[in-house]
Amino acid sequence: MEYAALFLPLIGSILGYLIKNLGDLASQLVTTLCVLIASIFSIIIFYNGIFNGIYDNYLIYEWIASGNFIVNWSINIDPLSSIMLVVVTFVSALVHIYSIGYMKHDSNIPRFMSYLSLFTFSMLVLVVSDNFLQLFFGWEGVGLCSYLLIGFWYKKDSANKAAIKAFIVNRVGDFGFAIGIFLIFMFFGTVNYAEVFQLIPEFSNKQINFLGFNSNLITLICLFLFIGAMGKSAQFLLHTWLPDAMEGPTPVSALIHAATMVTAGVFLVVRCSPIFEYSQFALNFVAIIGMLTAFFAASVAIVQNDIKRIIAYSTCSQLGYMFFAAGVGAYHVAIFHLFTHAFFKALLFLGSGSVIHSLKDEQDIRKMGGLWKQMPFTWISMIIGTLALTGFPFLSGYFSKDAIIEFAYLRGTGIGYFSAGVGIITAFLTAIYSWRLIFRTFHGKFNNENLSKSEIHDSGLIIIIPLIILALGSIFSGFVFKDFLIGSKYNNFWNDSILILQTFDLSKLPVWLITITPFLVIISIPISFYFYVKNTKLLEKIKNKYIFIHKFLLNKWYFDEIYDSIFVKPTKILGSFLWKSGDVKTIDRLGPDGISKIIKIISNKSTKFQSGYIYDYAFIMLLALSLLLTFFIFYK
Repeated sequence: MEYAALFLPLIGSILGYLIKNLGDLASQLVTTLCVLIASIFSIIIFYNGIFNGIYDNYLIYEWIASGNFIVNWSINIDPLSSIMLVVVTFVSALVHIYSIGYMKHDSNIPRFMSYLSLFTFSMLVLVVSDNFLQLFFGWEGVGLCSYLLIGFWYKKDSANKAAIKAFIVNRVGDFGFAIGIFLIFMFFGTVNYAEVFQLIPEFSNKQINFLGFNSNLITLICLFLFIGAMGKSAQFLLHTWLPDAMEGPTPVSALIHAATMVTAGVFLVVRCSPIFEYSQFALNFVAIIGMLTAFFAASVAIVQNDIKRIIAYSTCSQLGYMFFAAGVGAYHVAIFHLFTHAFFKALLFLGSGSVIHSLKDEQDIRKMGGLWKQMPFTWISMIIGTLALTGFPFLSGYFSKDAIIEFAYLRGTGIGYFSAGVGIITAFLTAIYSWRLIFRTFHGKFNNENLSKSEIHDSGLIIIIPLIILALGSIFSGFVFKDFLIGSKYNNFWNDSILILQTFDLSKLPVWLITITPFLVIISIPISFYFYVKNTKLLEKIKNKYIFIHKFLLNKWYFDEIYDSIFVKPTKILGSFLWKSGDVKTIDRLGPDGISKIIKIISNKSTKFQSGYIYDYAFIMLLALSLLLTFFIFYK
């Protein structure tokens, strides 16, 4: 069953493409069925772990064996990997089903479905690995698949640029990740999790010289591993690829943001909790980057107009929450939020896809409005997703996101208190931009001049069914799994898969901290309704008065412009110079072009001897004979 859960998506990916001649539906059914069966097996594995404690390491084959250095391909089933299996396969199965309806008019359906299944397989390889090398294979696999899927509509220039941007930014993070793995291998002599984690306490005080500076080995390893996580999970400074990734089809966005690529960074930090727990500096760095990302992305989302980009920045912000939870030592809370977030984020993306599909590919919320009667199922689904995302009482986000703020406060350090404060402010901003999206899309006046309101209708059943299932998950997943993952039973569930040294006494939570976030979330609804529906003119006046701030946020803190000036333009200038002066004027001129030119000149001269006169041929023969005699005389 464990082998099937891992390899069925790969089998579906291969078969789905090979049988493309049988028609689009055959490819869709094969890939979807394989992932669906894998998700059922994953749920059974998760159930057996919770109630029967069945966990094991299943060997696939021995990959590398060199002396004492052994690396296997394995399926490592423990509490952490089992919950990730459910998240990845369950959301992927729903995205596959949704794609049957959403992509029905596309001309490359087998290729798309094959990429989706391969993406799922790569993520599964990552989460079930028992060593850093197998994890790195899956890590690069999801990077490759994201490139293929973001640039799926490769005839669009913007899609190609977005795919390249995602690939390059992730290479920056992956370079840091690779250095972290090299350091682990150099000093520990192994890359297997169990062996590395066992040796960490012995090396906790080891200092090494790195680039001329004495540094703590564990801190260096943690920082480099986290740089990899920053790239994959689009954290502050390495976040710029994520909004542009919206150029891919909407099902891709849902899969990337809810279950696969961006969750890999959070998983890495939590999986490496036995390393991070021995470096307070690294933990503080993780928390600072996390809180910066949470606030930054929320502040940018509040003024964006593309429906998918708003949700993309929301993902970026929520990932920030997960990282500062890990940074304060609450790794289990970070995974709990990752778990609940998968449901409501997939719901919001697929809901936005339903809107885009019905409005004939329109994504600007300023050209929407008043759609709730035309699209009641999509409207209700996105309302549920928004309530869960904002942390409305008793929905899934309320249990997980509020827990992050509470555990940060209970950490009892300056970083913890500051993280909790940033988390509260970000929660209010999240509620504002989330309800802005709802009100601009479904309420107020219909603003699309290219479409008649009568033309718009809700999506078909094949699109609505995944929305209903995800809506149920968004409502109940927090309440049902809270005790197992972060409540009274969490010690029994996580066992040794996560190292949690910090103790959190929930009885010491002040009442104001428990109530402030739900209060802000609730009052954000009438505030948003007033500004975005009832009195939009007042909002325009405020925007015009503070136009600099509005432009600053609209341009995403000018990160793209700064990076363009510092990295992109100088690199292009250098590349152009090396190409023209190096390749064209030096290598090509003296190499292939020069040699071919000389041969051409010799050939042109040689043809003059082909005159047809016997004395010309006699002269050539005498000349050749003279050269041969000269050669033998001097080199005999």
